[in-house]
Amino acid sequence: MKRIHSIILVACATVLGSCGADFLEKNPQGELTQDQITSARGVEGMLTGAYGLVNGNVSGTWGNYSSAPSQWLFGEVGADNAHKGSNAGDQPNMNEVELHTVSNANDNTDIMWNRYYEGIARCNNTLKLLKVVQGGSGDKLSDTRAKEVEAEARFLRAHYYFFLRRVFAKIPYVDESMTPESALLVPNDKEVWPMIQADLQFAIDNLPPAWVNESDLGRASKVAAQAYMGKVLLYQNKHAEALPFFTTVIAARGALENMPFTDNFDVNRENGPETIFAAQHAINPDGSGDNANVGDMLGGFYGNAPVSCCGFYQPTFDLVNSFKVTPAGLPMLDGSYRTDPYLSDYGLNGAPKTRYRVDTMLAFDPRLDYTVGRRGVMYRDWDTMPGDSWIRDPAYAGPFVGVKHMVDASARGTQTVAGAPYITSLNVNIIRLADVYLMAAECYVEANDLDAALALVNHVRRRAAKLDGREMRIRESPTADPKNDIIARAAQYNVQPYASFANQDVARNAVRFERRLELALEGHRFYDLVRWGIAKQTIESYSAFEGGILSSFAGITFEAKDAILPIPQQQIDRSQGALKQN
Repeated sequence: MKRIHSIILVACATVLGSCGADFLEKNPQGELTQDQITSARGVEGMLTGAYGLVNGNVSGTWGNYSSAPSQWLFGEVGADNAHKGSNAGDQPNMNEVELHTVSNANDNTDIMWNRYYEGIARCNNTLKLLKVVQGGSGDKLSDTRAKEVEAEARFLRAHYYFFLRRVFAKIPYVDESMTPESALLVPNDKEVWPMIQADLQFAIDNLPPAWVNESDLGRASKVAAQAYMGKVLLYQNKHAEALPFFTTVIAARGALENMPFTDNFDVNRENGPETIFAAQHAINPDGSGDNANVGDMLGGFYGNAPVSCCGFYQPTFDLVNSFKVTPAGLPMLDGSYRTDPYLSDYGLNGAPKTRYRVDTMLAFDPRLDYTVGRRGVMYRDWDTMPGDSWIRDPAYAGPFVGVKHMVDASARGTQTVAGAPYITSLNVNIIRLADVYLMAAECYVEANDLDAALALVNHVRRRAAKLDGREMRIRESPTADPKNDIIARAAQYNVQPYASFANQDVARNAVRFERRLELALEGHRFYDLVRWGIAKQTIESYSAFEGGILSSFAGITFEAKDAILPIPQQQIDRSQGALKQN
């Protein structure tokens, strides 16, 4: 059964009932009266509506790309991990994100702003209604449940503010005490970190460590709030304060090495022990997809691909090559992975292109082929990835496709929208346990406790070593009998733990590199580069390498102002001058 707390899209006019899956699988029947809403059931329905914006969508399916919980556009295309994909003329405002030339008229920033402030408004409305209901003489929630509802709403509000703070930095803070009219005129002259932390602390104090009932899967928990608090502190470089939150979360979960890496991207194994907080996605009972993973839908492939849509979100050459390993099974931390780069069949024509075979002697971290689809290698359970025929414009954005945002062929029909299988019910992990391990490792590095950092990084790497690696199918000729195909491993897969970290700089580089490998294409990369203070050097170095292969990405420059995106001009205009450009 899909857990779907993010499925009601109208904050007030919704079907009010229990908070279980049955409630979430009903279709709205029309608007409700104020008396119906002002009840315990009304509060629960309002809270469900507040969860609804975790998937970044208000209604419909198209147009939610920049507000996707995966943050693929800002977090990955804006960094060195992914290209916008498709072709140069499609969604041209996304090109601004990739090239770091975003204007205050870019529709992607306005969508991000609108969706997440809508989420905040729903949280505030939940808190307002809760106060009215609990202060009245009618139907009320129990004191315990009232505290939980307040904690869930405040956790969600912290989440929405965190996403906005990363993108825009200087944002207005609106809470439940304000009217819509006054909220419009709030200036963006105060730092919002303290308010985010206050909401998370309330959630920590009042939420259960875990929810018992299956119908409650997807709700915020105490553990999720602790992980989020640590992350918020980490983004402020408060490593010593963040670390206890991370270690508490790690202690509350089992050993990472026993949690399969692939479960994080398997629609049939969601909300497992590695999930800390995730956007819950589902196909509606009528088969529509506005509660599904609409943010990632442009990542459907192209041409004759089984899931063909738009051809966006393609991994970079730089990311693919970063999965190369030394003979010792370790990452090439010195950047030598760019030497003699692996290009797949890019640049080949005619007979060499037709005869192309995967070089199985290349040594890669096996996480590569569970993150990136490349020609000649088995893609999930879809069969072999054929190369250019799945890609809209290989000359523009390269020969690779993403893996983590797709579902297995066996899940199509039940976990995808009919006629639009690029819209799936796959959840998106916003925080997962490996992320927490590596954030804790960062804190240990900054405290110069290199042994503790080493242990956490090696837990992640030992788990990666359990991956089998992908296979490739070798056929003598296009007309040969498939029964005679030769099945071989697609690379010399090798990932080993570090023996030690020689010094703090080596440890810092190793932890950062491990985050790239483990969390690639999960929306973290750009924000990591910014908070580490290395965005300029990393992105410009990447541009020099990537641009030498794909000319569209040569000559990218990154200035200090590019660490955040401009506030949409129409939001400044609507505020009657209260908002100042950041």
